[in-house]
Amino acid sequence: MGEKAANEEVDKLSESLNDLFTNVSTMIKGELQGTNNLLELLEKMNTRVAEEYKGLGDVASGLRVFVEQLKEKNGNFDEYIQQIEAMEQQLTEFEAVVSVLDKHVSLLESKVHSAYQQSPT
Repeated sequence: MGEKAANEEVDKLSESLNDLFTNVSTMIKGELQGTNNLLELLEKMNTRVAEEYKGLGDVASGLRVFVEQLKEKNGNFDEYIQQIEAMEQQLTEFEAVVSVLDKHVSLLESKVHSAYQQSPT
């Protein structure tokens, strides 16, 4: 084997190693790019989820304010409910009085009828 053949072998080996390193480098760059793309996707997903939770937080805050307003209105209605209950109690007592008066009027009517029937005409 001559020096020229040895140089050609070295050149072929060098070229093969260079191709190998280039291919390995390209493969590593591809994997790193894929990992980078996944990280970017995760970041976008995290941002989207954070926006969704912020929206839900705003809705929850609005609901809390609404519930507080309902409690205030309910508190205002409590006074009216007490007044209505007092009126209902008075009405029940009034009905009892009317019932007693009705019985007395019926009794008086009976006495008046019986007095007219017994009186000479």
